[in-house]
Amino acid sequence: MSKDQKDNLFLLVKSLSKSEKRQFKLYVGRLDVNTDSKFLNLFNILDKLSVYDEAIILKCGIVKKQQLANVKAHLYKQILISLKMSPSHQNIRSQIREQLDFASILYHKGLYKQSLKILDKAKDVAIQNEEKNLAFEIVELEKIIESQYITRNISDRTDELTLQAQELSTLNVIASKLSNLSLKLYSIIIRTGYVKNEEESQQIKNYFKSRLPKVDIKDLGFREKLWLYKVYLWYSFLMQDFLNCFKYSLKWVDLFYRNPDMISHNPVFFLKGNNYLLESLYFIKNRDKFQDSLIKFETIVAKKSFPKDENVAALSFLYINLHKVNLHFMDGSFQEGLVLIPKIESDLEMFKNRIDEHHIMTFYYKFASLHFGVGNNKICIEYLDKIISNKSLSMREDLLCFSRVLNLVAHYEAGLDYHIETLLRSTYKFLIKMNDLHEVQNEMIKFIKGLQDIYPHDIKKAFKDLLEKLKKYENHPYERRAFLYLDVISWLESKIDNKPVGQVIRDKYLANYVMKEN
Repeated sequence: MSKDQKDNLFLLVKSLSKSEKRQFKLYVGRLDVNTDSKFLNLFNILDKLSVYDEAIILKCGIVKKQQLANVKAHLYKQILISLKMSPSHQNIRSQIREQLDFASILYHKGLYKQSLKILDKAKDVAIQNEEKNLAFEIVELEKIIESQYITRNISDRTDELTLQAQELSTLNVIASKLSNLSLKLYSIIIRTGYVKNEEESQQIKNYFKSRLPKVDIKDLGFREKLWLYKVYLWYSFLMQDFLNCFKYSLKWVDLFYRNPDMISHNPVFFLKGNNYLLESLYFIKNRDKFQDSLIKFETIVAKKSFPKDENVAALSFLYINLHKVNLHFMDGSFQEGLVLIPKIESDLEMFKNRIDEHHIMTFYYKFASLHFGVGNNKICIEYLDKIISNKSLSMREDLLCFSRVLNLVAHYEAGLDYHIETLLRSTYKFLIKMNDLHEVQNEMIKFIKGLQDIYPHDIKKAFKDLLEKLKKYENHPYERRAFLYLDVISWLESKIDNKPVGQVIRDKYLANYVMKEN
């Protein structure tokens, strides 16, 4: 049976570029004894396979079944060592770590002065590049060496190292507390989405206030400020405070623009900051600023000087394309948005091992919504089924919930009402199970359930009644989240005015644009 998605060694081999494969073979070939080794032969077989198949490997006769696990483990380690030696995988962190290793070797050989010289230079580089954990580690080794080798006035040197250690330790503790809080808030939003009621809101507020360390922004370096902005960003997202989301994501991105060297040292954080800035602008419906920010983001990522590796490539693809799609939701240009889908789907296949399932399902929801916007309801249902039939528990609960609500509406629009009762029951049960049955969803389900009892000439009045009921929830602190996933208001207006839903959203955007211009 194929295990191509499960075998880590196979995935590692398949991730290698041509130059990395060539380097690995050169690295292995430096010793003649390796030229016909079991692990190199296994590498060559795996390189040729399109899917992982243990039976084929064993049939080649290069290794016995009981030896395979050990040979695979050895090959995995050798590939990582080879990659570590590659210039393309060298960054400031690995360079500092290398110098620390060299200094440690010299120390153990009793060459204290040489060791201290390397450590002093490495420490300066670490501090300049905000690698304070490594800087602290270097200071600790300096203290050990100084206790055995007196280089100058021991009192001055002791005071200097002690003060450095205290300063670095304080900042590292702050960064650790902030990163812990940031990770926890992020895990909550990934698992459950935005706060759903006053009780959840109060819980998050209390949790946030009790764990937020007291800091003075003037005392913080780049790294600590970055974690601070992340913490406030995730808190704002959870509370659906999108203006503050914009505020702190902009601070995050501007922090990189004020420290351009940090973009190359921390490209992933730069990418994520821009992603959340665009997401915030999407939620506050500032299309012009959104488009300008997206163009600026794309331009920087496309530069030759911007770091390039598999992880950066996957995240760049994910964020840029997700927001290219979002642009069409902001002005109702759904038809134009459909053009993006084939290329994104093709690239998703290429990046499938580097993009998590949640984000793939998010793309499917966006694709479904684009098709719904132009009236391709059956295609919309096909994409939604990919989400609904996915049993992964790692996906956001609110994405799962609103996929089912949109699925109901799409079935109604497509005239597929022969099993609408079954869909209604399953959706209702799912929302109850997820504790996500709120007024907007409840009204939607009641409306669709009652459609069979409404005479055709009364249908427009029924749409107007539902619109009137839902309008009052548009700015409700907890109910409004429903409209972030499904623009029910525009859909109802499209039914009342006999217009495509995309046209309704487009008209609203143009009216708002003219208002801003005047």
